[in-house]
Amino acid sequence: MTSLLEVFILIPLAAFLISLVIPGRKETLMSQVAFVSVGLHMVCFQIFLLYWLWHGYPDLNLKDVVLYKTDGYEFYLDFRFDEITATHVFVGSLLTFLVTIYSRYYLHRETGYKRFFNTILLFYLGYNAVVFSGNLETLFIGWEILGISSFLLIAFYRDRYLPVKNAVKVFSIYRVGDVGLLLAMWLLHHFWHENITFEALENVESVSQHLENHHWSGIFISLMFLISAAAKSAQLPFSSWLPRAMEGPTPSTAIFYGSLSVHIGVFIMLRTFPFWEHQTLVRIIIGVMGLTTSVVATGIARVQSSVKSQIAYSSIAQIGLIFIEVAAGLEAIALIHFAGNAFLRTYQLLVSPSVVSYLIREQFYNFKPRQHTMEDSLPKRLEYSFYILCLKEWNLDAFLYRYFWSPIKWAGRRLNFLATHRILFFFVPLYLVGLYSVYHKEIVPPGLVSALPYIFSTIGLVLVLKSFTERIHARISWLMVVMNHFWVALAVAFNENFTFTEIHIYLSGVAVFGLVGYYILYQIKQQEGTINLDQFHGYSHQHPKYGLIFLLACLGCMGFPISPTFVGEDLIFNHIHEDQIVLAFFTSLSFIVDGLAIVRIYARVFLGPHAKSVYEMAYRSS
Repeated sequence: MTSLLEVFILIPLAAFLISLVIPGRKETLMSQVAFVSVGLHMVCFQIFLLYWLWHGYPDLNLKDVVLYKTDGYEFYLDFRFDEITATHVFVGSLLTFLVTIYSRYYLHRETGYKRFFNTILLFYLGYNAVVFSGNLETLFIGWEILGISSFLLIAFYRDRYLPVKNAVKVFSIYRVGDVGLLLAMWLLHHFWHENITFEALENVESVSQHLENHHWSGIFISLMFLISAAAKSAQLPFSSWLPRAMEGPTPSTAIFYGSLSVHIGVFIMLRTFPFWEHQTLVRIIIGVMGLTTSVVATGIARVQSSVKSQIAYSSIAQIGLIFIEVAAGLEAIALIHFAGNAFLRTYQLLVSPSVVSYLIREQFYNFKPRQHTMEDSLPKRLEYSFYILCLKEWNLDAFLYRYFWSPIKWAGRRLNFLATHRILFFFVPLYLVGLYSVYHKEIVPPGLVSALPYIFSTIGLVLVLKSFTERIHARISWLMVVMNHFWVALAVAFNENFTFTEIHIYLSGVAVFGLVGYYILYQIKQQEGTINLDQFHGYSHQHPKYGLIFLLACLGCMGFPISPTFVGEDLIFNHIHEDQIVLAFFTSLSFIVDGLAIVRIYARVFLGPHAKSVYEMAYRSS
C-alpha cells in the first residue's frame, strides 16, 4: 500500500511534462491531456482511499529518493498519508477536475490557452507534493512549485500593467513564507542532527527531550511555521495580497485563492501541531491572530464593491476561524471546515460573473431597502469609523509597504554610491582575496576568522539590496544577484571546517543559470537597444523563447527544484550554527531580497505592456 503513494506524484508530473510538448494551436489535445490526467488521478485516489479505509486507515510513511547524502546529512524525499492528507487530496482532486472541465470552454481561443493548462498542471503537481510530503524538504519542493505557478497565473494577462504588478507583489509575500520554512528547517536540523520527518515530530517524548533545554528555540521554530502559514493563507498582516491575486482568470482564481493554495497554511499548522502542541504561548498567538483576522476580514468583505474581493476577504475570515480550531486542537473540525470552505469559495468564484448580472437586474426590478444590520446597534461614531477603516482595508497594503518594503528600498537607495565600476573593481578583487584565504586559513588571524562570515554575508546583502533598487542597468542588477550567492557561500566556508563539495553543489546551479540569464539579457540588449528597469518592456511578445529561457534561469538562481541550488540552500543553512542568529538572519534576508530582485528583472524586461507599442494597452484585467 505504501509504495502506491509514488503514483499520486508521478501522474501529475507525467501530465505536466506531456503538456509541455503539445503545440499551442491544439487546444482540444491540450485540454484532453489535462482532463484525462486529473480525472485518472482522482479515480485512482478514490479507489486507494476506499482500500485504505477498508484496512483500518493506517498512517503510511515512505522514504523514497535520496538526493544527497554525507556522513552527517541526508537530503531525501519522504511521503506520508494519513487523515490530513486524505482530506486534502480528496478535496483537491475533485475541485481540480471540475475546474479543468470548466476551463476547457472558459478559455477557448484565449491566446494563453496552452500556457494556462501548463501552469494548472504544474500547480497540481506542487499541491500533491505538499500534501503528500513526509518531511519539510519534500514539502518545500511543492511549496516552491506552488509559488511560481501562482505568480504565472496572476500574471496570465501579461500584456497588462496591473496583473503583472500584483503578481510581483504576491510573490514577494510568498518569499517571506519561503524563508520562514528555511529557518525552521535550519534549527530543526541542529536539534535532531538529521532530516526530520513529520512522523518523528509526533513522538512526544523525543520532541520534549529536544526542547527541554531549548524552550525559546522551540518557540522560534513554531513562529517561523506560523509566519509561513500566515503568508500563504493571507492572515494578518499579510491579508491584502489575496484580493490582488484575483487578477488572473476566474478558473485559476477559484482553484488557487478560493480553495486549495490559500489553505496550505492550515495544512502546515496541522502537520506541525505535535511540535507546538504543548507551547501555550504559541497556541495563544495563533488563536489571537486567527480571531483578529476573522474580525477585520469580515468587516472589509462587507464593504467591497467587487464580488471577487468580497469572496476573497470572506475566505480569509473563514481561514482565520480554521486557525483558531487548529490552535484549539480540533483537527477533525478544522478538516471539515477546510473542505466546506474550499467547495463553497470555488462555487462562488465560478458563478460570480453570472451572479453579478443577476444582481444588476434584481436591483432594477425587485429593489429592496437596506435592512437593519449588526453594525447599526453600535454608536454612530464607532460605526462610521469602523466603516471607513474597512473601506480602506485597514491600510494593510500601506502597513506592509511602510514597515517592510520601505526599509529595504531605503537601504538600497543609500547604496547608490556603488556605481558599476566600483562594484566590479572593488568587490570582485575582494572576493578573490577572500577565496584565496579560504584555502589558506592559516594566514588569517584567528580573531578575524570568526568575524569574516558576518562581514561576507553583509557584503552579499549589500549587493542584493543594490540590485533590488537598481533602475537602469538590468545586466548589472543580474550580476549583483549572482554575486550575492557567491558571497553567502564564502561566508559559510569560513564558518566551520568541512569539504567544499556542498558549496560546489550550491554554486553550480547559480553559476550555470547565472551565465544563461546574463546571455539572454545581453541578446535582448543587442536586439532591442534598451532594457532598463524603470518600466515594463513586455519583450515576451517578440521574444517568447528568450522569455522562457530567462524564466528558467531565474528559477535556477532562486533555488527552484530544477537546480542543485535547491539542495545547496539547505546545505548552506546546515553549516550555520544554532547560536548564529544574526548570520542566519542576514542570509535569509539576502535570500528574500534576492528572489524579489530576480522576479523584478524578469517582470520588467519580459512582462507588462510592450514598451514600443503604438497601440493602446489595457492596464487592468477583465
